[in-house]
Amino acid sequence: MGTRIRVLIIDDHPLFRQGIRWSLEEVGDMEVVGEAENGQEAIKLAERLMPDVVLVDINLPGLNGLEVARVIKRREPRIAMIVLSVYEDDEQLFQAIKVGAAAYSSKDVHPTALISMIRDVSRGRYLINESVLAKPHVATRVLHQFRELASTEDEQTSALFAPLTSREIEILDCIARGLSNKEIANELSISGQTVKNHITSILSKLQVNDRTMAVIYAIKKGWIKMGYDTATNHHVVG
Repeated sequence: MGTRIRVLIIDDHPLFRQGIRWSLEEVGDMEVVGEAENGQEAIKLAERLMPDVVLVDINLPGLNGLEVARVIKRREPRIAMIVLSVYEDDEQLFQAIKVGAAAYSSKDVHPTALISMIRDVSRGRYLINESVLAKPHVATRVLHQFRELASTEDEQTSALFAPLTSREIEILDCIARGLSNKEIANELSISGQTVKNHITSILSKLQVNDRTMAVIYAIKKGWIKMGYDTATNHHVVG
């Protein structure tokens, strides 16, 4: 058997923590390395125990789960965060994306589904992508926020967060709005082949395998920036 997945549980309800512990201890590839009932304790435990996955309730006393997730991800980026909530909410999903959570789920998730979720995020998968794709208006809101941020960033910061050309960013925005290659070509007045060439370039730069992952990856990294200068917004002849 390989190395077990190390899990930290953060929730202020002892019975809920115990229920998760029992569920995870029934499978052979997971180990609950610690429990915390508040945010400050959770941050200290995460730094000391270095879990692979952290399960965090969004409604913690004091520091809420989103703030806890943000701090842990900033200090230890390799830790995968799963944000749990009593009910699924678009605003919470939006905030979970911003703090870099790998998954967002209601707390009534079936134990089997939670176990699968933990395994997936421990391997580097971002299940929150699927939540975003199911709610296009949330993805649009995230894109809009980064567009606003882009207008306030200095040149040095922009260089760090803009590996894509302005045309490639336009195309990613179109993909995020659900447009097909043909529709993108029509909207941007370029050929279908030029669209394909740009998408190939985007996938290569972001080191992802498909257009969906390109959009989500760029959103997560903060690379989707719509605040480019009109001087660079020229049509590319395909």
